[in-house]
Amino acid sequence: MPKVAFYTLGCKVNQYESDAMAELFKERGYEVVDFENRADVYVINTCDVTNESARKSRQMIRKASRINPQARVAVVGCYAQLKADEISRIKGVDVVIGTKDRRRIVDLVEDAVKKHQQIVRVDDIMSERTFEEIAFKGLRQKTRAFLKIQEGCNMFCSYCIIPYARGPVRSRPLESVIKEAKELASEGFKEIVLTGIHLGFYGHDFGEKNNLLLEAVRRISDIEGIERIRLSSIEALELTDEFVDGLTVLKKFCHHFHIPLQSGCDSVLERMNRRYTTAQFSERIEYIRIKMPDVSITTDVIVGFPGETREEFDITFDFIQQTGFSRLHVFPFSPREGTPAANMPNPVKKSVKEERSRRLIDLSQKMEKNFRQKFLGKTAEVLFEEKTDINTYEGLTGNYMKVVASSGENLHNKLVMVILKDNTSDHLIGEMID
Repeated sequence: MPKVAFYTLGCKVNQYESDAMAELFKERGYEVVDFENRADVYVINTCDVTNESARKSRQMIRKASRINPQARVAVVGCYAQLKADEISRIKGVDVVIGTKDRRRIVDLVEDAVKKHQQIVRVDDIMSERTFEEIAFKGLRQKTRAFLKIQEGCNMFCSYCIIPYARGPVRSRPLESVIKEAKELASEGFKEIVLTGIHLGFYGHDFGEKNNLLLEAVRRISDIEGIERIRLSSIEALELTDEFVDGLTVLKKFCHHFHIPLQSGCDSVLERMNRRYTTAQFSERIEYIRIKMPDVSITTDVIVGFPGETREEFDITFDFIQQTGFSRLHVFPFSPREGTPAANMPNPVKKSVKEERSRRLIDLSQKMEKNFRQKFLGKTAEVLFEEKTDINTYEGLTGNYMKVVASSGENLHNKLVMVILKDNTSDHLIGEMID
């Protein structure tokens, strides 16, 4: 039996797509093995969001050739879409595929073997108008399953390469989404996370707005066996009153939103081409909290954007502190060739970016613990995911708090009510309710 190994860089969407491609190889009789093992085919699913991700992509391509010089190496994804010529010149690369035609990866790899030649399949992604369905059985994480329903982005934030790598917004037909959700339920998954490149634009290319995303959540909530539905990431202005009100009445919807902020300073947001103000962002957060008092709101922040002054950073720091997020994902700015921000004046020194990142990471840890503190002594339903020690299990509440509890029984993939007894540095300790 031939063997195939995958290495995936970047986001959850990339991981979903890698798992879907792995299913295509399995259907052709391949055994999927760990990347460190000797395989007949290596697939590197690349990312090009930062300089580091591009460097790591090249590193893993070369590593695959070292593990087995006779293996076929296929390079796919965002970096491949943007830099196909560069990748095709790397010794050992047999197949280059961008961010479409991944459903044909097995055929293309086997054609490269038969023809003894390199195959490059990278087309103009900006002309794409339909969602590419690779395969069902995408990303599964412990007890959660990520379900990709949308591709592409039309926003063109000044720092972001993704619209150029992924192309315009394309949505997956709703009936296809429901079909995969039912299959996930039949396999025993209790939680589904809807994901996409710009999830809030799901259905816009069909002439719909937020209504179709809300309808998708409603339809999935009706599926027997699915107990939780979560959104991966969504922009603040896409969380309209109508949309939030519709989610509020759905008992299976998790009260957790990941809403990218990127900067808490209006002048920086304008340079980023983020298309909202901090006042608009705050208004949306306030409305959500009125409707869902227990909601957890996590966010992304970029530090050291070109021209970011000490005063602008301090404004961002104060805004984040006042907003009271439950967790921050902090990213130092990394210029990407081909984006407007790459040529902006007044770059911020690396040492300054590192210092600002540390300040925000410290703030995040404090805010996260403060958020958990509000729930001490209360009961919560936890979906336990994995065993961390003898008779100790770890899981998540609906509003995305990590809980550790002890039990003599197997809690994997079980929804259990616990009392939240203690708040440690990174999780809550729960006690099972008899």
